[in-house]
Amino acid sequence: MSRNKVGFVSLGCPKALVDSERILTQLKIDGYDIVPTYEDAEIVVVNTCGFIDSAKQESLDAIGEALSENGRVIVTGCMGKGDDAASIKALHPKVLSVTGPAAYEEVVGAVHEFVPHTPVHDPYVDLVPPQGIKLTPRHYAYLKISEGCNHRCKFCIIPSMRGDLVSRPIGDVMGEAERLANAGVRELLVISQDTSAYGVDLKFRTGFWNGRPLKTNMLSLCEALGEFGIWVRLHYVYPYPHVDHVVPLMADGKILPYLDIPLQHGSPSVLKRMKRPAAAEKSLDRIRSWRDICPDITLRSTFIVGFPGETDAEFETLLDFLQEAQLDRVGCFQYSPVAGAAANDLPDHVPAELKQERWDRFMALQQTISADKLQAKIGKEIEILIDQVDEQGAVGRSTADAPEIDGKVYLDGATDLQPGDFVSAQVTHADEYDLWAG
Repeated sequence: MSRNKVGFVSLGCPKALVDSERILTQLKIDGYDIVPTYEDAEIVVVNTCGFIDSAKQESLDAIGEALSENGRVIVTGCMGKGDDAASIKALHPKVLSVTGPAAYEEVVGAVHEFVPHTPVHDPYVDLVPPQGIKLTPRHYAYLKISEGCNHRCKFCIIPSMRGDLVSRPIGDVMGEAERLANAGVRELLVISQDTSAYGVDLKFRTGFWNGRPLKTNMLSLCEALGEFGIWVRLHYVYPYPHVDHVVPLMADGKILPYLDIPLQHGSPSVLKRMKRPAAAEKSLDRIRSWRDICPDITLRSTFIVGFPGETDAEFETLLDFLQEAQLDRVGCFQYSPVAGAAANDLPDHVPAELKQERWDRFMALQQTISADKLQAKIGKEIEILIDQVDEQGAVGRSTADAPEIDGKVYLDGATDLQPGDFVSAQVTHADEYDLWAG
C-alpha cells in the first residue's frame, strides 16, 4: 500500500525533541510514513532551535540543506516566531510554511496541505503504539510536564518564544508515563522550562489518574512516578524551598538521587543583573540540606561566564561558589548575545578573550572537582542502565548520569547484555568524566 512520506529533522533541546515526537505521532496516526532520507521524502519538516546564535545558525543550515536536497520544506520550532521567522523567510523564501514552537496542529495541517493524504485503514500497518512515536532509544524517554516559563531572565528569550508557564494536567502526564512504562521504558526524564514550578499556573488543583486524586504539583507528581519502579530523573529544577520535600523520595529510592539545577552563577550581584529567581547563598544552604537528607545525591548544573558587567571579583566569587558547592556534573557557557534578549542592552560587555580565559579557568577547576568525585567511586558497587552493546562490551549509565549530557560507564567484555538491562558492577577505574566497571 502506498503511503505519503515525510522526512523530519529535529534540532535543539529535549523539550523540542518531545515536540517532534508529538508531531511524528500524529503524522503516523494520519497515515504518513516517516522516512530517514531526503530522497525518499515528499516533504521535509525541520524543527528548529533558536536559543543561542550558534543554534540558530545550525537551524538555518539545516533548512538550507533540506531545501537543496529535497526542495519542499516546512519549518517549525523556536525560530518560527518574530524576527527569526522573518529571517527564515528572507533567507529561504522557498520554505512552504513557518510556525513557532509547540505548534503541533499547524505543522500537521501544513503537511496535509502540501502532501494531501486520504488514508486507507489497514489494521496491520496503521497501528501506532500507545506510547506514540519516540526519537529516543526504547529504554528511556523524556516526559514533558509543562510549556513556557514565568521567569524573565535577561539572557533568555524562551518566554518570548514559548510563552508563560502552562502546566499539563497531572492525569495526562501520569497517563503518558504509564503508557511509556508499560511499553518497556526503564527511565523517565522529567523535563520542562521550570520543573519546580509545575502546577503554579493551575493553582495546584486536584486532577485524576485512574480515578485517583492527585494534586498538580512537583511532589505529588514525583510520588506517583516513583510507583512505577523505574528510574525517574528530574531536570531543570529551580532550587525553591519546596524541592526539599522531594529529596526524601530520593533517599528512599523512589526516584533517582539526581537534580539538574540551572544555577547560572555564584555571585549575588551577577544573579541580580541576570534577574535570576534564586540567591547564591540560599542555593549553597539548600545544597547542604539536600546532602544531609540524601548523601548520595548527584547535583548537575550549568553556568554562564562573561555575562555583561562581570568583574574579576565577581568571577572569583563564582569560582569560590564552585569550590564550596562541589557539584558532581557541570556545564559552562560563555555568554553570547541573543537577538531579543534584555541582556543585550546591559553595559560593559566582556571581551571575547577574557570570556575564553574565564571559561578555561572555570572548566579546569570543575574538572578537578569532577575527577575527585569519580575517583571516590572506585571500589563501590553501582547500578547501571545499559545503553548499547557491541563486540567490545557494554556502555551504560549510572544513576548519576543523564543521557547525552553526563558521563558513561564502560563494561569491557560484557557482550551478553542488552540495551535496557539493569546490572550492578564494581567501579574499577575513573577519569575526569567516565567510569569503568566489572
